[in-house]
Amino acid sequence: MDTMKVRRAGDAALLVETDDQAMAHRLQAAVRAARIPGVVDVVPGAGTVLVVTEPGHCDLDRLAGALPALPLPESSASEVAPVTITVDYDGEDLEEAASLTGLSRDELIARHAAGSYTVAYLGFAPGFAYLTGLDPVLHLPRLETPRTVVPAGSVAIAGPYAAVYPAASPGGWRLLGRTDVTLWDTHREPPSALQPGTRVRFSPRPAPPPP
Repeated sequence: MDTMKVRRAGDAALLVETDDQAMAHRLQAAVRAARIPGVVDVVPGAGTVLVVTEPGHCDLDRLAGALPALPLPESSASEVAPVTITVDYDGEDLEEAASLTGLSRDELIARHAAGSYTVAYLGFAPGFAYLTGLDPVLHLPRLETPRTVVPAGSVAIAGPYAAVYPAASPGGWRLLGRTDVTLWDTHREPPSALQPGTRVRFSPRPAPPPP
């Protein structure tokens, strides 16, 4: 059995620390499939899973003992087809990122678009999905001075992650391009188009035909 450490998180939740991100996704899927009475939400993080219960409706000690015994699915991969995000690769940091990696502009774009990404978890801002699967050559540090405003739809990288800003916000990730895909919509259920475990592909927007 893979290693899990379960501890209290307040009066109505448990935080499960796992070996890695893939295991966190598998555990999240197992908890949701078990439909445990009293559990109202399951939130995966970076190698963790927060299991939230309705206050007073679940024995946390019993639940803590049951979680490590849940049968985990073989894979956390979603059965749904990957979400394809069309990108205009014209970001403010594209040229600098290419220089830092030693790649040409076109080589950087090709490597970014060739990746097969998975939503590890949501955080930082509503609908902001941290995507694993970024080519190691593209692992670059955040900007030393974050921008006060990053436009919605900005396609970015930072450290081992790729992401798309779902709404305008401050941010220090390196901007490679932009998309017009709406990732956060409060009139949609769920509001975020990207959920933990969702697979994502980036596709360069074709150049317009010559006049």
